[in-house]
Amino acid sequence: MHVLFEEEGAFRAGTILADNDTSLQVETASGKRAKIKSSNVLLRYKEPAPGELLERAEQAAADIDSEFLWECAGDGEFSFSDFADDYFGGAGHMASAVEAAALLLALHAAPVYFHRKGKGRFRKAPPDILAAALAGLEKKRQQALTVERMAAELKAFTLPPEFAPLLDQLLYKPDRNRPETKALEAACAETGLSAPHLLEKCGAIRSAYDYHYQRFLREQFPRGTGFPDAETPAFPADLPRADVRAFSIDDAATTEIDDALSLQALPGVGWRVGIHIAAPGLGILPNSPLDQVARARLSTVYMPGAKITMLPDAVVDDFTLAAGRDCPALSLYLTVTTDFEIVAHESRVELVPIAANLRHHDVEPLFNAQTLAEGLAEFPFRDELKTLWHLANACEGRRGKPSAVQGVHDYNFAIVGDLADPEACRVEISERRRGSPLDKLVSELMIVANSTWGGLLAEKGIPAIYRAQTAGKVRMTTSPLPHEGLGVDQYAWASSPLRRYVDLLNQWQLVACLRGEAPPFKPRSELLFAAMRDFDLTYAAYAEFQRGMERYWCLRWLRQEGVRTLDATVRRENLVKLDHLPLLLRVPSMPELAQGRRIRLAIEAMDLLTLELGCRYLETLESAVAEADIEDEATEEAAN
Repeated sequence: MHVLFEEEGAFRAGTILADNDTSLQVETASGKRAKIKSSNVLLRYKEPAPGELLERAEQAAADIDSEFLWECAGDGEFSFSDFADDYFGGAGHMASAVEAAALLLALHAAPVYFHRKGKGRFRKAPPDILAAALAGLEKKRQQALTVERMAAELKAFTLPPEFAPLLDQLLYKPDRNRPETKALEAACAETGLSAPHLLEKCGAIRSAYDYHYQRFLREQFPRGTGFPDAETPAFPADLPRADVRAFSIDDAATTEIDDALSLQALPGVGWRVGIHIAAPGLGILPNSPLDQVARARLSTVYMPGAKITMLPDAVVDDFTLAAGRDCPALSLYLTVTTDFEIVAHESRVELVPIAANLRHHDVEPLFNAQTLAEGLAEFPFRDELKTLWHLANACEGRRGKPSAVQGVHDYNFAIVGDLADPEACRVEISERRRGSPLDKLVSELMIVANSTWGGLLAEKGIPAIYRAQTAGKVRMTTSPLPHEGLGVDQYAWASSPLRRYVDLLNQWQLVACLRGEAPPFKPRSELLFAAMRDFDLTYAAYAEFQRGMERYWCLRWLRQEGVRTLDATVRRENLVKLDHLPLLLRVPSMPELAQGRRIRLAIEAMDLLTLELGCRYLETLESAVAEADIEDEATEEAAN
């Protein structure tokens, strides 16, 4: 005697070795012996042998039409064996074991038509439910055909018409439940291309520049970069006017001019040095609509050829320290002796006359290490710059830390053309060594301002956000901890309120302190902690995007100039820094070389979508870079 039974969701047949009341010992066709529950037995039969039953039943089940079977079944619940008797022979006929098993398999394989009730019992699906289920199956079938058709078009590098309105989603945040995503994944698997590369070949990506830029916008500016309507704030009309001639020092493209300097002689003492910071915090109030705009953006986003400002242009224009007008500012005045010792300081909220906006490209040829050594020619603000440079050197010496990381270079990207058509643009990349006299002058005085104002807030017990470095780790904190890298007791970012939200927030706290008012943010304020946390994350994301776009334009420059070989300096292991470009890359083919050795590379591959540059080692050059001139991998603190 043999049995057909169900085990772990599958049907099996075996020969009975022992038959107990509640269980059986059986031997399957493979020779395996097993103990099964009697309740799992669906059919007892004499022939055929267990090894033949299911094989013959599967063949017979293939000829049974599910729809016809559904029409034959009654409305009530039924056993497969009873139904088999009716289906195969009618009244008085008992179906064979093969026929009964075949019907069982057919019923089990048609869950749309027959609902399983367990133990070999079924019930046919009601007509309305069956109709809905069949419609669903047809929809899936049509969808599968659509996926197959779209995948074929993609493999032929033709963009399916369904893809056009979904391109951003498919590129940056694909929904794997959509047929378009399934088609794209199938085509990628068969072509061996990534989704961006396949879509690029289909003409869906206008340019690699757009691919990177749109991805950033989708992540950080999902609602777009436009500003909501907001009234431009006015600053207090009763601010006192400072008796100074202030000037700023910035790059040519800078529009958010946050800081300016002034110098006045103090007979018998030395000088009175003014550090003047733009004061948008006098017009933008906490919790105002403009505050909400700045709080959402947290910083200006920089990239070669463009930027996304933290504040609307009209607000920037009203509060930037533009030449030829009186500007609201938060001023720090230092009393400096002829030995360049700072013996006193005073802070004020006032209007500051801005006499000039000096630009690096105009001043640096006249004011640099060489001209300082040989003697400065006559030019506007020459004497002020020279005195402030001597003060900067004295401040750097007292801190015991250099104002610029040794060997670090700055790179300026000039994009020639309209970024509406990035492929038609040209890029010019210029390199300048950081730590020039102008750099040191501005950096040191901003360090003085940020550390002095941080100390003032700490002394008054007013909460603020600080930049600290202890045990080599740089972090944002609400505690006035030392910044070991700068050599100061505390360092509060407060010198760039037009382009960094933390600086604007600290400015509100400073203004309240100087006016003797309650600060907007109280100790242990959740809003303060949240702003600090969000700023840290967002600022890092913006910086990563900027580095990515600079890398893109570096690759564009290599392609534009037809560069096939280039020189580099070994940083460590197989990591090298390319000459005259802010590019680090690994060269697996390079032999083991000491840090500072210079090598020549051949460009083998370049991918503007992944921003990868593949280079092959050619030779080691005779010259080497001194260890002191190797660029430090750690990023220098942005003092201004």
